[in-house]
Amino acid sequence: MDGDRVEIDGGIMEGGGQILRVSTALSCLLGLPLRVRRIRAGRSQPGLRPQHLSGLEMIRDLCDGKLNGGEIGSTEITFTPGKIKGGTHIADTKTAGSVCLLMQVAMPCVLFAASPSELRLKGGTNAEMAPQIDYTVMVFKPIVEKFNFTFNCDIKRRGYYPQGGGEVVVQMSPVKELSPINLTERGTVTKIYGRAFVAGALPIKLAKDMSAAAVRCIRREIRDLYINIQPVREPDDQAVGTGSGIIIVAETSTGCLLAGSSLGKRGKNADKVGIEAAEKLLQNLKHGGTVDDSLQDQLIIFMALAKGVSRVKSGPITLHTQTAIHFAEQLTKAKFTVTKSEEEDPSNDTYIIECQGMGMNNPNL
Repeated sequence: MDGDRVEIDGGIMEGGGQILRVSTALSCLLGLPLRVRRIRAGRSQPGLRPQHLSGLEMIRDLCDGKLNGGEIGSTEITFTPGKIKGGTHIADTKTAGSVCLLMQVAMPCVLFAASPSELRLKGGTNAEMAPQIDYTVMVFKPIVEKFNFTFNCDIKRRGYYPQGGGEVVVQMSPVKELSPINLTERGTVTKIYGRAFVAGALPIKLAKDMSAAAVRCIRREIRDLYINIQPVREPDDQAVGTGSGIIIVAETSTGCLLAGSSLGKRGKNADKVGIEAAEKLLQNLKHGGTVDDSLQDQLIIFMALAKGVSRVKSGPITLHTQTAIHFAEQLTKAKFTVTKSEEEDPSNDTYIIECQGMGMNNPNL
């Protein structure tokens, strides 16, 4: 440490942008000055990309902090947080960089602001290597709200690779503290639904093909459930550029939500997109956990901040999750344990992620 600046090695474990998101959010919340070195050292283009930089700038602005080294391509930053304030905050990647990843870094911070916040996030809404905005609304939102807060997410405009241009507005009020969650009972799958979308120059037939292929694929494993995957053509005034994709959600009797999704791209046949999403969903249902592999790592920061013990049953622990746990423990007083779950069915590869949260208290309320 330099004085009391926390040193973070951005090149270990997952070695990507997630280390930056978790550590700057926690730095902002805990008032810890931070230095992050070797940013995204594990990536083919190391250093800050536009999406990481716009996320950092938003965090800096929402807590009146100081950021050094904030340039595209920079592999080292120092960040000194100030006091978190509410109000309107804008982040624009000016690329197809994911708005969902911008939301991931800002949301924990504004929960502990002094007044309500509005985040105006611009970039890609349905981007590779990130959750789609539909996933955020259909899966992430209802589950993360179990920590005892609510937020509103309004998709103003969708934006696709390569130009982005989407806009999402998130509104939320601060909380005094977060409650722990207990997601350990999967229950049985009660319904399967989703949306297959096309936008721009693509015909609705592609959405219908994606949906039909996905249903056929799921039917091989799950025969007796009604499956409702709506084919949708995004209205032209609510979408920038051309894109396609699908998200399928399985809901269980205990309120768990698990998903599989896939994006279309040039030269990739629509059936393949539908089948890919269906296979991901079936894979997430097979392990017997209560969360899918996209949600697993997104819950870690909230578990660390909550007051009390949170427990989540998951499938195999992803490297993203291991990374989030490592940095959450390094920066907070939260303590995580991961144990293999004792299952009646030995073929289930399930784990219990348990966290004794630090009990973050909002000093402004």
